[in-house]
Amino acid sequence: MSGATIAKPGFDKQGTLSDEARVDAAMHSFVHEFGRTASLHMESCVRCGRCADACHFHIATGEAKYTPIFKLEPFSRAYSREAGPFAPLVRGLGLVKKLTVEELEQWQELIYDSCNMCGRCTLICPMGIDIAELVKEARHGMFKAGLMPERLALMDRAAQQWGSTATPGEDLPDILKEAAEAHGVSIPCDLAQADMLVTAAPAELGEHSTALAAAAKILNRVGVKWTMHQEGFDASNIGFNNGDQALQERLTRSIIDTAVKIGAKTVLLPECGHAYGAARWEAAKWYGKELPVRIIHMTEFLDEVIADGRIRVNKIGESATFHDPCQIVRRGGLEAAARRVVAALGFELTELQDSGLTGFCCGGGGGVVSNQRATPLRHKVFAMKREQIEATGAQHLVTSCGQCRITLEQGARHAKWDKPVESLLELVADNMAD
Repeated sequence: MSGATIAKPGFDKQGTLSDEARVDAAMHSFVHEFGRTASLHMESCVRCGRCADACHFHIATGEAKYTPIFKLEPFSRAYSREAGPFAPLVRGLGLVKKLTVEELEQWQELIYDSCNMCGRCTLICPMGIDIAELVKEARHGMFKAGLMPERLALMDRAAQQWGSTATPGEDLPDILKEAAEAHGVSIPCDLAQADMLVTAAPAELGEHSTALAAAAKILNRVGVKWTMHQEGFDASNIGFNNGDQALQERLTRSIIDTAVKIGAKTVLLPECGHAYGAARWEAAKWYGKELPVRIIHMTEFLDEVIADGRIRVNKIGESATFHDPCQIVRRGGLEAAARRVVAALGFELTELQDSGLTGFCCGGGGGVVSNQRATPLRHKVFAMKREQIEATGAQHLVTSCGQCRITLEQGARHAKWDKPVESLLELVADNMAD
């Protein structure tokens, strides 16, 4: 994936494949994805339009092209021509035309720029179609065709080379040493044996190292033997977002294999939504058997150590509202866990108009926050989110995903809105009782 050129404004290409080869690569991948479940979903759509009412990009813009099911149109055509029950007849009579590279280029915006794979459309679909999962499968084909946003392709190449989008593993000990000294906390690295392998999101190894220090502070208080390790530390998994399955498997395996190597029974994921999707829910398919370690999100960990009394927290006693990260709550099931931690901190919780399983995405998930050309769309979505937040009148805005936090902070800066976005993890670390 190199030698990027601009196909037309807003559409990027990687590699040197001919247009015909790009279409063939995408089609081959699409057809490969049409297993029993995907095929059932493709056959089930009744074109009711309810998914349009669920999508924040469609609501914020009013543009029909952002209707979730329309984002799957090329995928649907590939199914009809190549894998559906009447595929030979469809091809023979020319009922569905073969995709063109120009159509794939136009589609790039719809599944990378204006879809977070948040799953709100999936939740509302009366036929139970997992539209978010189908978009993710469609991205596999776009990656194979070399038709993805160049910003995401650049991150993909970095992860292929380094094993992380943040830094080469060999630099991790120095980064952690600097963070430990800056925040006055011990952060163990490369221990030969530990009970817990702790991972990070790229931002935590840079400008958001406060989150890393907060995790260390809590872990050290709990007394668990833990470590970070240069052979497996970045849990964000850009391959999951991009459609690069080989990279997704490699990054996931590096974390689990490292945990096994050091005898860790638990892998602790950072405040990162897509890390949860990639490692907690998809890791087992790469192993083909039960995972040898327990994989938990930071929210689960905080909920457990507070519930069993390993740490106590002071009561803040002010009002708060909570932004539900899609991959952690709607797709991951941690709605109640986050609220138990919020309650333990003594917040009076005022829910957003759309919260919990039905909460709106921050607008940056699925790699969209890293895709600069999607910035205007993100800002329109942020305006919706801001309106709901302000309506609560809450003193604090809290979330449990670093990526959501970054997206909301970017939106706030653009809108000149002075509402801070607070990390659930950092709030717990800052309010631990002696």
